Amino acid sequence: MKQYLGDGMLLVTAIVWGSGFVVTDIALEYLTPYQVMAGRFVLATLLLIILFGAKLKTLTNSVMWKGTILGTFLFLAFVLQTVGLQHTTPSKNAFLTAVNVVIVPVIAYLLYKRRIDRYEMIGSVITIVGIGLLSIQSSMTINIGDVLSLACAVAFAFDIFYTNLFVKKEDAISLTIVQFITASILSVVAVLIKGDIPTSLESEGVYSILYLAVFSTTLAYLFQNKAHQYTTATKAAIILSTESFFGMLFSVLFLHEVLTGRMVMGAVLIIMAILIAELKPSFIKKRSVKKSYEK
Repeated sequence: MKQYLGDGMLLVTAIVWGSGFVVTDIALEYLTPYQVMAGRFVLATLLLIILFGAKLKTLTNSVMWKGTILGTFLFLAFVLQTVGLQHTTPSKNAFLTAVNVVIVPVIAYLLYKRRIDRYEMIGSVITIVGIGLLSIQSSMTINIGDVLSLACAVAFAFDIFYTNLFVKKEDAISLTIVQFITASILSVVAVLIKGDIPTSLESEGVYSILYLAVFSTTLAYLFQNKAHQYTTATKAAIILSTESFFGMLFSVLFLHEVLTGRMVMGAVLIIMAILIAELKPSFIKKRSVKKSYEK
């Protein structure tokens, strides 16, 4: 039952992150990438402290250094993704970022010799194909934006992998608080170094930051980090990758993007990939048991 609860929380996270593409697009019309990052992380940190401030008194050295690692990966991932978006198309950025789906099991194998489940790998590959059909609209030529987007995928893969590893022994909320504090500090430092301190704020930009802070950051990461206690890192990466599908859906609804047959096919492939990763092993097991019983 907890497994299904974890998968459901990850799905909600993916939906919220999908809507975040639309909101971030609006925010970047009024603010720089570093201002958006600093705003969302600082507000999200304050919100977490208001809700769970008592946990600050119980932070251990273990939670501190693990949360700092997660926060650093989170900051790097968002910097690489946002800056990369300035040099490539949103569709290529989304596809290349989603490569973290196949990087996660590779990290698990290289660092901890965790066996790569064949159904997880099949699901990961199908997911990548589906995201490609959803996202790629132009040529696949490599430029600096594409390189940064691929680096972003690696950073997100490490964040997902180590989150899954750390929450097995540490409190998920405490980890999230330290993670956000770290990302906030790094984002504010980046704004100061870039000299991007805003002199005025448009209401549309403020509303966008509030949405990103409350839903795309606080709620989404609380759900993600908590859900990692009940599922594998690769399965989490596959479910979270559906943000590309929801990003497409919200773009169609709110930005009036044209829905093509290729986009529909991509969505179908992503759903198939999740079903394979979730149901195939248990289905095979049940079928094997049935055959043994018949014999």
